[in-house]
Amino acid sequence: MRNEFTAVVEQDENWFVAYSPEIPGANGQGRTKDEAIESLRDAILLILEDRREDGLRGAPHEAVREMVVVE
Repeated sequence: MRNEFTAVVEQDENWFVAYSPEIPGANGQGRTKDEAIESLRDAILLILEDRREDGLRGAPHEAVREMVVVE
């Protein structure tokens, strides 16, 4: 599955800070722009996994579950 998100990167003195406006709460940081983007990527993955698990907790066991691919 391929998803694309916007990374907004700003430099704050010796650090780079990145966030994604599409995923509230997702942000990263690093000494380089690439490190900040990699940190953001990890944060996005964690948030999406947590939201999936949290959302499925309320689904009835007899409900049909199918994957929807968005490209």
